[in-house]
Amino acid sequence: MRREIGFLLVALAALASAGCDVQLQDQTPGRFQANPDVAMYPLTVKVSSGPLVSQPVYVFAVSDGQKAPLSLDSDGTYTTMFSVKCKSSFPLQFLAVWRLQGMATRQQLFPEQPRQIELTPPPLTRQASIDTSAKPDKKTRSWEGGVQYNVVNAPQAHITGAHLEPVSQDKADQAAAKAISVVSAFPIDATCGTPTAVRLASKKQLAHANLVIDTDLPGIPHWTTRVDFAPQAPNQ
Repeated sequence: MRREIGFLLVALAALASAGCDVQLQDQTPGRFQANPDVAMYPLTVKVSSGPLVSQPVYVFAVSDGQKAPLSLDSDGTYTTMFSVKCKSSFPLQFLAVWRLQGMATRQQLFPEQPRQIELTPPPLTRQASIDTSAKPDKKTRSWEGGVQYNVVNAPQAHITGAHLEPVSQDKADQAAAKAISVVSAFPIDATCGTPTAVRLASKKQLAHANLVIDTDLPGIPHWTTRVDFAPQAPNQ
């Protein structure tokens, strides 16, 4: 009889504990492509709670000292847009805060250890045009211009080198590439959110080549941009 009473008390205690708890299901993807414009990412969680939990339950996103509240949507999920700038990843936890009927406030972090969310780098410049409508520089007898790159998923990066390649093995493409040279000095500092240019010069008014840059940017050790030197048509 005593054993049965003991089992009953344990069961009642477990039931009471379950009735006081909140459970959180994180529905946020583990990876986003880094956003170069607003640098904000959607976080989504679903919350379930026991019958003794007073509503509403408050949920906050927690990351590197940053804390942001989530809003309860009509479908029962909690969402927010979370700001993360100049990073390749960020740790993420959710803090749930709730009250029990006639009892004190409780809170808990989900999960116990932060989950790492990856931010993959967006594509850099794929194509660039340099206008040769004006006369070439008198000293160098060449047309100059820059190809811009924008780093968004690291506070600081460097373009450590660059070289030119013909766009194909065709003789005309090889000749067009020989007219172009890289005039920038390396390494070039690239600060997050600030466009950084690699300067080129062409001895011919019409020329084209692939510019291949080397970087220490995570995920992009090399990048190829097609560059065309050509007169630009005037605006109609």
